[in-house]
Amino acid sequence: MPDLKPLSAEAIPSALEKAERYRLLNEPAEAESICLDVLAAEPENQQALTTLLLALTDRFSKGYGVSDTQAKEILARIKGEYERAYYSGILAERRAKAQLARGTPGCHHQAYEGFREAMHWFERAESVRPAGNTCARMIAKNQLTAREDENIEPPLE
Repeated sequence: MPDLKPLSAEAIPSALEKAERYRLLNEPAEAESICLDVLAAEPENQQALTTLLLALTDRFSKGYGVSDTQAKEILARIKGEYERAYYSGILAERRAKAQLARGTPGCHHQAYEGFREAMHWFERAESVRPAGNTCARMIAKNQLTAREDENIEPPLE
């Protein structure tokens, strides 16, 4: 097999866009391949690591043999307590959904445990999330309110 040509630093943003497109097209193996190329050039690229992790978890529902070990190794490289907790939740949730979809004996119990683990990680992520534009902040900032029950006449055409 010929040696693969490494990505240049200038090509990385474009490659990451392609990886995301492949994920959206439900082609996780292609996204994974691109992310591995990016990580060969920039081993700690956080966008590549998260896209790779999501591509691996996309494959759970396809019945591919994706090991938790591989996903957890990638997860360990993701920086930030919030990000690690959030993506731990994503990993547990997607594994649980895949287990449930298999319909094998005992899958409901395994899925339940997975969903509980996901909830634990999402709660952890929520407790350490950085300040930012959350929905609640946007509501307060813009002084938004719920619609009152009133009779509003639609405009005449």
